[in-house]
Amino acid sequence: FSLKELHGIFPWLVESIFGSLDGIIVGWNLRCLQGRTNPNEYSVALDFLDPSGPMMKLVYKLQAEEYRYDFPVSYLPGPVKASIQEQVLPECSLYHNKVQFPSSGGLGLNLALNPFEYYMFYFAISLITQKNSPVTHHVSPSNSAYFILVDTYLKCFLPTEGSVLPPPSSNPGGAIPSPTPRSPAVPFSSYGMHHTSLLKRHIAHQPSVNADPASQEIWRSETLLQIFVEMWLHHYSLEMYQKMQSPHVKLEVLHYRLSISSKHHGSPAQSSYQALHAYQESFKPTEEHVLVVRLLVKHLHAFSNSLKPEPLSPSAHSHTASPLEEFKRVVIPRFVQEKLYIFLQHCFGHWPLDASFRAVLEMWLSYLQPWRYAPEKPPQSTEPLPRSVSEKWAVFIQENLLMYTKLFVGFLNRALRTDLVSPKNALMVFRVAKVFAQPNLAEMILKGEQLFLEPELVIPHRQHRLFMSPTLGGSFLSSRSPAVTDASLKVKSHVYSLEGQDFQYKQMFGTEVRNLVLKLAQLICQAQQTAKSISDHSAETMASQSFFSWFRFTPSEMNGSYTGNDLDEIGQDSIKKTDEYLEKALEYLCQIFKLSEAQLTQMMMKCGTAQDENGKKQLPDCIASENGLILTALGRYQIINGLRRFEVQYQGDTELQPIRSYENAALVRLLFRLSSVLNERFADQMEVLCSRDDFVGRLCRYHLTNPQLIQKIRYSPVVRDRTSQNWGPRISLRFLASYRTLISLLMIYFLASWFYIGPIGCTFIILIAYFLYAVIMTFFFEGWKPHEH
Repeated sequence: FSLKELHGIFPWLVESIFGSLDGIIVGWNLRCLQGRTNPNEYSVALDFLDPSGPMMKLVYKLQAEEYRYDFPVSYLPGPVKASIQEQVLPECSLYHNKVQFPSSGGLGLNLALNPFEYYMFYFAISLITQKNSPVTHHVSPSNSAYFILVDTYLKCFLPTEGSVLPPPSSNPGGAIPSPTPRSPAVPFSSYGMHHTSLLKRHIAHQPSVNADPASQEIWRSETLLQIFVEMWLHHYSLEMYQKMQSPHVKLEVLHYRLSISSKHHGSPAQSSYQALHAYQESFKPTEEHVLVVRLLVKHLHAFSNSLKPEPLSPSAHSHTASPLEEFKRVVIPRFVQEKLYIFLQHCFGHWPLDASFRAVLEMWLSYLQPWRYAPEKPPQSTEPLPRSVSEKWAVFIQENLLMYTKLFVGFLNRALRTDLVSPKNALMVFRVAKVFAQPNLAEMILKGEQLFLEPELVIPHRQHRLFMSPTLGGSFLSSRSPAVTDASLKVKSHVYSLEGQDFQYKQMFGTEVRNLVLKLAQLICQAQQTAKSISDHSAETMASQSFFSWFRFTPSEMNGSYTGNDLDEIGQDSIKKTDEYLEKALEYLCQIFKLSEAQLTQMMMKCGTAQDENGKKQLPDCIASENGLILTALGRYQIINGLRRFEVQYQGDTELQPIRSYENAALVRLLFRLSSVLNERFADQMEVLCSRDDFVGRLCRYHLTNPQLIQKIRYSPVVRDRTSQNWGPRISLRFLASYRTLISLLMIYFLASWFYIGPIGCTFIILIAYFLYAVIMTFFFEGWKPHEH
């Protein structure tokens, strides 16, 4: 096709592949396309969208002619959209010189993007817009075509080895130039000063552009990363937006709002109130979204750690360092750190308290451990001992202090509200404790906190400029800020740039957080005790479940109050695994916060590890008062999370208790009427039989009376009013309404028919068997647990 025809086809083709921005057109549904289920479509899609495939060749072909395509601002993340609608340029240089104000009668603001930007915008935002696409089968996000393409693009445009490959070109010696800047269509305020691009500086000072291909094509790496970060991480609330703005930016916004009434555009500007509320975006990231962000974080660590060592001579470095090397040096602090921190804070505060939080947790832990993606490999040893964190990572830890400390406190608050008896929740606590317990890591975090808490000994105007510099640059392409040798100022700059000047820092190793850790350790002890009691109960239940006990006519669950846990369904192996996770997590927490054995012993005593005489677990934490037991805050927590419970049992007449789920409601009511008729008609005869002293009297007393109920009736006026007419001996037929009893009888009749025994003979055999059972129980167990049989 000719370039003119390709120019018209390109937007339709991109939408056909990645779906429409409103989510109506699903496109190729790359997020659900897997090689296991659709191998042919999977391979064709990956080949077509490969960085060297036909689609990217089309992008570069259109790029050479400098075509532009409109992307609606209304589909950008909430903070960016509202900022542009207020005519305040976002800090990211991706939007500079691209905003086009609509002409008269236009529908809204648009971004004028080149083909590469347009393609990547659609590719990145399809992860958000297509999250509600129909899924016909279980899809593993890490095996989908979309996930593989993200990994492929990152490896191609952010290579850890070598330089960025040049784009395929139809001309053997030709090269596609980087986009030229365009003058803005509308006068905009900005977050900060726009400086000369680092890329253009290098090109201007080089004698030949083709001498370094990375200098020519570094714009693709920067654009790709900016688009991924903006589309996947740039979502936060109005409060966070206001807190992140510097004072002079707030002044610019105020000036704009005061003068907006004097400006006349083709389309009325959005009111300040509406624009501000547009920041409060309802953002709910999916698990797949988090997994893709984790892939990005892991690759950026590997990309940044592949930086070549700096030469000894500073002058030599200034002449030999390529733009790609400069990009590696600043890629994480300038591009990712701020927005990833906000994204993690949002997830920690809004993610459901379930096992799906594991994806967020692993993404956070991946960012905290850049040494895992360093090129050097740990020495092989026979013993799997934890490797000490090298001192060279102290600068990274100090410049990311809030990632370690504040988010750790956020995780503590989540862990204190989860059921640690669940093996998946126990695993998450174990994972965090294990990471922070790495040798030398806690000491470096403590050193970073001490640097932050040092008194400020700098000139006020220099301090203000330094604190604001990370948020005003917008891109690494702006001129680099002066080198700062004071580590304390670096830490303060990091904290204040992310949280604002009025931030009240909460020390990770301070008293308040230490109390939270002690409370978590106490809950771990309680969860261990609960898991042990569940394990013991499961073992007792399995031991008592014989073949003949399944055929009992009266179910043992009639008065039981034990409520099951997910550990019962998983099995004993998982219960042991949970106990191991909790035990190791407690050990790691003791290492991190230097908890002594005396403190652990005190916590164990508070947990009430000693059991009562019956071997049952203790009651929830209560305070005795004149009105009875009153639950404390800890007791309410124990009940809500299933750690402890009151042994609530039905204490009234078993004939009048509510109909159970394992009973047939119609049969219960019918048999109760039949029992009532029999008891009224034969009450005197049963009374006479039970008063005899011979074997018949013992037999009747064992099966027709309930001594425990009679004792409760005598001392309970409430029960006496309900069941005073049922004190004496009586016949109970309710056990016949149990589904277990009905199934047992059906199985017996089926076996009887197999041996050619008629229904009458089978009933006769059952009656004889039950009579023998009653005689045996009367001889051996009269007066001992009379109502369990």
